[in-house]
Amino acid sequence: MEKKEFKAKVFGELAGLAKALAHPFRLQIIDLLAQSSRTVEEIAAQLNLSMANASQHLQILKGVNLVHVRKEGHYAHYYLADAKVVAVWQSLRELGMERLAEIERTLNDFRSQKHSFQAVTIDELLLKMEQDNVVILDVRPEKEFRAGHIPGALSIPIDQLLNRIAGLPLGREVVVYCRGPFCVYADEAVELLQNQGVPACRLEEGFPDWKSRQLPFHAIPD
Repeated sequence: MEKKEFKAKVFGELAGLAKALAHPFRLQIIDLLAQSSRTVEEIAAQLNLSMANASQHLQILKGVNLVHVRKEGHYAHYYLADAKVVAVWQSLRELGMERLAEIERTLNDFRSQKHSFQAVTIDELLLKMEQDNVVILDVRPEKEFRAGHIPGALSIPIDQLLNRIAGLPLGREVVVYCRGPFCVYADEAVELLQNQGVPACRLEEGFPDWKSRQLPFHAIPD
C-alpha cells in the first residue's frame, strides 16, 4: 500500500466516524445511552422521534461501532460500546462550551429564564459529602438511577418530586443532579424545591462525569 493510499484510507475512516457523530439527535442518543441502555422505543419516545427515524440514527452509530445491541425477548437494547465513547462525547461537549460562545450564551439564557441557580462542581460536592451536611438527589428516571448513581443519593424522578418533597430530610442543603450540563431535569428540580422553601442547588456535571472520574458509584441489579 502506498503512503498516500494508506493516509487516505485511515483519515477517511476517521472522517466517517466524525460524520456519524455529526447530528444533534445522534449526540443526544449518546448522552442518553451514557446513562443506561435503551430500546428503540424508549429512545424514540425520549427524543420525540418516529421509530423509523430513531432506528436509522442507531444503525448509523452501530455501523461505526459506537453502540452495540443485545436482544432480550422481542426487544433490542442498545448500549455504548465502551467508556471511550462517553469520553469522546464529554470532550466534544467541553470543547464546544470553551470555543463556541453561542453554546455558553444559550445555556446562560436558559438558566437566567429559570432564575439564576447556584451550581456546584463534583469537587465541591465531594467536600460537602465529607462534611455529611448534604442531601444528594437524583432526579433522572428510575431506570437510569438503577444503572448507576452517586453513593447515598436519593432517587426521586423529576415527575414525582412535587409529591415527594415532604419526605426529604430536613435541615440540610439539597444538591440535585441529572444527566449532565445540558440536562434540564436538575434546573426544574431546583426551581421546584426553592419554590417550596427547600435550599437547593444543582450539580454542574452529571452522573456520567462522576463515573468517568473513577469515583465510587452504586448500581442496583435487575
